[in-house]
Amino acid sequence: MKKYCFGIDVGGTTVKCGLFTVTGEVLDKWEIKTRTEDNGVNILPDVAETIQQKMAEKNIEKDLVAGIGIGVPGPVNDAGEVPCAVNLHWGYVNIAGDMERLTGLPVKAGNDANVAALGELWKGGGVGYHSMIMVTLGTGVGGGIIINDKIVAGSHGAGGEIGHAHVDDSITDPCNCGNYGCLEQVASATGIVRLAKEALAASDEPSLLRGGHVSAKSVWDAVKEGDALAIQIAERFGTYLGKTLAVFATVADPQVIVIGGGVSKAGQILLDYIIEPFKKYAFTACRDTEFALATLGNDAGIYGAAKMVI
Repeated sequence: MKKYCFGIDVGGTTVKCGLFTVTGEVLDKWEIKTRTEDNGVNILPDVAETIQQKMAEKNIEKDLVAGIGIGVPGPVNDAGEVPCAVNLHWGYVNIAGDMERLTGLPVKAGNDANVAALGELWKGGGVGYHSMIMVTLGTGVGGGIIINDKIVAGSHGAGGEIGHAHVDDSITDPCNCGNYGCLEQVASATGIVRLAKEALAASDEPSLLRGGHVSAKSVWDAVKEGDALAIQIAERFGTYLGKTLAVFATVADPQVIVIGGGVSKAGQILLDYIIEPFKKYAFTACRDTEFALATLGNDAGIYGAAKMVI
């Protein structure tokens, strides 16, 4: 008899939901609004309700559901508890315990970036590998570490927080985490814009980036056009990220490093600027680590959440 599971990816704006078979087939995908008002008190009840509605719609009995996997934007410990999730306006929440009480189903919870990494390992850019570092380059920089098919969450749920590795002593404005000089400040979409504005201010060199809206996309578009100033920005970005990943590779020794997030839409050219400094600074045994682009896009979280259950 066919068995099912649910993969849930809670974001600050929407909750992405997936119904899967335990063999990994996605049967349905949908979204609900994330209601963050009142300290996010409605988020888990809303998730429980949409799962129960989907079970009723598909005539799925509770004993046919292996469980619910859920990823959230915050550190999650082995017991499925999060001490805080700023984007959800949560303080301490026992995600696994609360969801189990609301649904009567087994629940596993994890950090959203770690869960997305698991999804990419299972069905995306990391297929065929068992140990992987994933980096997501979006508004911020997220990360996840998988060793022998298991998420490395660490004792505080902060394993894989690549974006908050310190990489630059000269940055004087704080990162969103409160520290200074984090990778997120120079390698995210907003970080690339920072590097671009610094480069434009420091030089009078003609560039496609002058006189228009500067974004991470416009920088990479200019790189593809051979724009010299944009190439300098890409080289600086790549050095920051490549050097940082060389350090992480020494610790985790992955088979592959997968790059995802909105910035990764730049494609192979993005990897080229990361791989060169990575190889320059990596420990000898890690130097030939493979690199790949993520392939699941915004679905990585629901795939990884389902995989936690399976």
